[in-house]
This record gives sequence, C-alpha cells and structure tokens, in this order.
Amino acid sequence: MNSSTVRNLLVRGMLAGLAAGVLALVVAYFLGEPGVDSAIGFEESSHAGHDHGGEETELVSRSLQSTAGLATGVLVYGVAFGGIAALAHCFALGRVGRLGPRPTALLLSGCALLAVYVVPFLKYPANPPAVGNPDTIGKRTTLYFLMIVVSVLLAVGATILGKRLAPRTGAWYATVLAVLAYTVVTGLAFAVLPVVNDVPDHFPAALLWRFRLSAVAMQVVLWGGFRLLFGELADRLLRPRPAAPPAPAGTVPAGR
Repeated sequence: MNSSTVRNLLVRGMLAGLAAGVLALVVAYFLGEPGVDSAIGFEESSHAGHDHGGEETELVSRSLQSTAGLATGVLVYGVAFGGIAALAHCFALGRVGRLGPRPTALLLSGCALLAVYVVPFLKYPANPPAVGNPDTIGKRTTLYFLMIVVSVLLAVGATILGKRLAPRTGAWYATVLAVLAYTVVTGLAFAVLPVVNDVPDHFPAALLWRFRLSAVAMQVVLWGGFRLLFGELADRLLRPRPAAPPAPAGTVPAGR
C-alpha cells in the first residue's frame, strides 16, 4: 500500500471518527448527562450537612461542561481514534485472511472495542463524577490504563498465536485456541490486579447502573458508527475500478 493510499485512508478515518463522534455525542448528552447531574446532586445533598465553610469557586460552569466541554472532548476523541484506527486498518488489510476493506474494518473495530474498552471496563467500570474518594483518583486512573495496556498486549499476543497455529491446526481451531488463551490470561490479570470500589454504600444502585450503561452505549455507538462509515469509505477508495470497454474498431479518438 503506497503512501498516497495510506494518507487518503487516514483522512477518511478521521472524517469517519468525527461523524461517529457526533453520534456518540448525542448518546452522551441524552443518556449520560442526566445521570451525571443526578450523581452530582446526590453528592451535594450528602455533604450539605457537613459543609460549614464557604462554597468553592467553580472554575467551569456545569452548563458549559455538559455542552461545549462535552462536545469538544467527544469530537476530538472521535477524530483522534479514527485516525489511529485507520492506520491500524492499513496494517491489518490483507493480513487477516482474504477479507476486503469492509469486513476488515468490522473485524478490527469489534476486536478493538473489546480489547480497549469492554475488557478494562469489566475490571474497572466507570463511575459518575463526584462519586468516590478524591484521594484515589490517581490510583484508579493508573490501574485503568494499566488494564488497557495489558488487554491490548494480550490481544496482540493472541493474534500472533493464532497466526502461528493456523498452518498446523487450521484457521478455526487456531482462532478458538487464541481466544481461549486471551480469556484465560485476562482472567489471571483480573485476579492479580487490585480491586477498586470507591462507590459509597448508600449510592443508588439504579443510578449507577444507568450511568454505566450509558457509558457502554456511547462507546458502542462510537465504534459501531466508525466501522460502518469507515468501512464504506475505505471500500469505495480501494475497490478495483472496472476496466473501460475497448473502443470500437475504426473509432477516431477525440481531439483528432
């Protein structure tokens, strides 16, 4: 694949990521933000009787956070991850069997969603803002990103293992063994890494469930929208163009 094609795919990936970010922004605003507001309200009411000092100065208003701040974060994230996913698609195309651009985008995005988001989320699920111990934010963030790194490295290792086993066991059994190996080692990582549970016992379980469900929905819409849009754009770019029919005998070319 030449540099011009890679550049065109990169641009299309960023555009697809931007469009998918718009879809995810709608989900985040209508499903996620009400839960955030409820969580903040619950936290404020819980500490109202214990706050005897002056109110803290709010550097950024909540209305700005839930509109312009949310839109900026989601759209920038969509563009960035779209570019990275497009480069990964360039590398994977032709290396995962005889799949075309659309199936490759579908397979790559699905595996990336599982490895980058779903598996780390199962170990360290998202919590609403203003919930948890502020002193453990650094620890929680570090463990979450560590789980992402571990999951991605294990996914890459499973892919390499599957490719090496395929000539001896066949593609189907190689895939099953690679997935099984990834699952087992990921389970060991789950058991070794420490558990973090900073959600107060009195926090409403229904509110926590709705917030986490909205977080998963946002990521599914983002990744799903990207793989559909980018798969279509990549297929149109890379699809072989039909050869022009030969000119009839005796036809004089135009301009002569």
